[in-house]
Amino acid sequence: MRRRQFIALIGGVIIWPFAARAQQSGKRWRLGYVGTAGIGDQLLQAFTEKLETLGYLQGKSVVVSRVNVLPEAKTIELAITRLLPDSDILVVWGTLGGAVAKRVNSSLPTVFLSVGAPVDIGLVQSLSRPGGNMTGVTFEAATETYAKRLQMLKEVVPTFARIAVLAAKGDPNVEFALKSIEKAASAMSVALTTVYVETADDLPTAFDQIERSRVSGLLVIAGILTAINAKMIAELSLAHRLPSCHGFRETVVAGGLISLGPDLLAIARQGAVYVDKIIKGAKPADLPVEQPDRYEIYINLKTAKTLGLEIPAHLLAGADKVIE
Repeated sequence: MRRRQFIALIGGVIIWPFAARAQQSGKRWRLGYVGTAGIGDQLLQAFTEKLETLGYLQGKSVVVSRVNVLPEAKTIELAITRLLPDSDILVVWGTLGGAVAKRVNSSLPTVFLSVGAPVDIGLVQSLSRPGGNMTGVTFEAATETYAKRLQMLKEVVPTFARIAVLAAKGDPNVEFALKSIEKAASAMSVALTTVYVETADDLPTAFDQIERSRVSGLLVIAGILTAINAKMIAELSLAHRLPSCHGFRETVVAGGLISLGPDLLAIARQGAVYVDKIIKGAKPADLPVEQPDRYEIYINLKTAKTLGLEIPAHLLAGADKVIE
């Protein structure tokens, strides 16, 4: 029986096929794609455009069934479970998504994208020899990334002695990130106040708590929750007059102060290359996990002026994008 095109809403998850499942001869690879809101449309476009350059036409040689998920383990599990029976390859964004996929799927080839510390959280045995059914692209190139973010923030606000760290409770990336931040903060003689949130609804209260802590800056741990809510976090940071450093450039575009992070669109394209290799017969166990192709620095000069801060000339000179 011919499958019908579908659009379904399951527990806050939108499921829809990227292209119609047209009848044709030959193998048609079914890709289950677990994405996010925010810039999710742009990431999917970069992914599918790269697939096309590799020779895979939508609805012909490949069919991409996309799921947009909320930053909650139960919702992600529901989405992955729904996709697994009708997928040949699974593509999952984010550390939380990767961790859930690891727990519920031990056999289907899986490409994870923008995952923090995949070895530390148990997704792969090693970066060079992943083992198992998963491989992909990390978000952080090394533990030094968070140290660099803290250093940039301190260069903008040289006098600060205490900063707040905003973290999503339950995100497996947080433990790894905090260890990196704590090590860097100790070396810089900076005290930390860590504030956890579970949902977007917790953010206003969290920022009120941060303000009462009398900190001089904010470092946001990158993850699916902070990515989806980039605009709210930027607005709250500005409203509470907090110099802030982020892992996503989208937060700085929305009004955050500064960011250091990978180009997510480039990661999407890297993911398409993994899919191509798996289709051609490679096993995820044998495909080394890659680091992001490049990191970018974004600075919002308008926000700096609003906060009465002067960005050091060397930071401006090294920025990939300065928003005025």
